[in-house]
Amino acid sequence: MYKCLIVDDEELARELIQTHLAQLSDFELVASCASAIEASKILQQEQIDLLFLDIEMPVLKGTDFFKSMINKPKVIFITAYRDYALDGFELNAVDYLLKPITFSRFFNALEKFKAHHLVTLNSEKTIQNEQQAAHIFVSKNRKKVKIAFDNILYVESIKDYIKIHLADELITIKFGISAFEKELDTRFIRIHRSYIVNRDKITAYTKHDVEIGKIELPIGDNYKKNILDSFF
Repeated sequence: MYKCLIVDDEELARELIQTHLAQLSDFELVASCASAIEASKILQQEQIDLLFLDIEMPVLKGTDFFKSMINKPKVIFITAYRDYALDGFELNAVDYLLKPITFSRFFNALEKFKAHHLVTLNSEKTIQNEQQAAHIFVSKNRKKVKIAFDNILYVESIKDYIKIHLADELITIKFGISAFEKELDTRFIRIHRSYIVNRDKITAYTKHDVEIGKIELPIGDNYKKNILDSFF
């Protein structure tokens, strides 16, 4: 079920979209708003999948409102003015509907949304699967032991050795930390000459240290700019 939000200052336009939506069982209308200000409150409270957004509204235009969003849902822009089409597509809109909106045109736009959503979902699953599958083999007790990147909390360097801290195990191997860093993927970041951390495992941070659960790890002076660019 896809959750939808309508934002249009014209009541008749909102009612027409609501009528069209009611004919499609896989779409749920969360709210219908007359202004961007009203809609912003809904967006703070609800996870919206699809936004029907009028472009020409008083106080705050739909395009400006959409640009201001941090977590943007998919959007279908709606307007009575054909000249706004370019603005809509520059913002990566799913579609652009001209008033008055016929059901057939509305239906086509929603089919396009579902196709976009499926592509995004498959892409996210692929990335997640790739991250979960990523691993490294290290030497331990004359064996090559497989360590999944997702299980690594952080890596600590002690002279010619590194300690690989896992959630339920500690593995110590003879390996330079800089060389080991090259074997890791982008979820890992060097915060100190002696520490590499898994970004996904960080639970808190300041300008001086990062926390992984109850463990505090210092940020080295030479790495602060890198950390600040990544987190602040």
